[in-house]
Amino acid sequence: MKIIKHIFTLLLITTIGFSCKNEVKPEVKTVEIATESSKTIDPNATFAKAEFTIDGMTCEIGCAKTIEKKISKMEGVKTAIVDFERKLAMVEYNDAKVTTANLEETVTNVADLYKVSDMKTVEAFSTSKTCAADCEKACCASKTDVEKKACAADCEKACCAKQA
Repeated sequence: MKIIKHIFTLLLITTIGFSCKNEVKPEVKTVEIATESSKTIDPNATFAKAEFTIDGMTCEIGCAKTIEKKISKMEGVKTAIVDFERKLAMVEYNDAKVTTANLEETVTNVADLYKVSDMKTVEAFSTSKTCAADCEKACCASKTDVEKKACAADCEKACCAKQA
């Protein structure tokens, strides 16, 4: 009987000794993240450029950048830029993989409040901002051409300063 108690005590001490460790080893998990560089662009593809207006955006970071990221992640899209100020999206895409309907569907799937209009295929993206009329109304109204040039330097709008 004493032998059984000694064996049981030894077994209990051994179990406790090996199961209680003060070292905590963190669990390491490896997660693969897809990056833009993993997206392959077909060098032989025919790329088209589309511009369209997006109505319903209320902010640059939350709305415009989110839409831009969603379009950029589409298979076949080479570049996507969404200009919040002009409410304009400019997308260069592989016309064999992406259609203008796909682009419109992607934008409207981001949120129900976004509406696509004025979808057109272009040769080159429009880069000029059309605020010349706004600048003249804001800071140079009813002045001669010479006075307007002098006034443009004082105008707070950036596009006025570029025109001078």
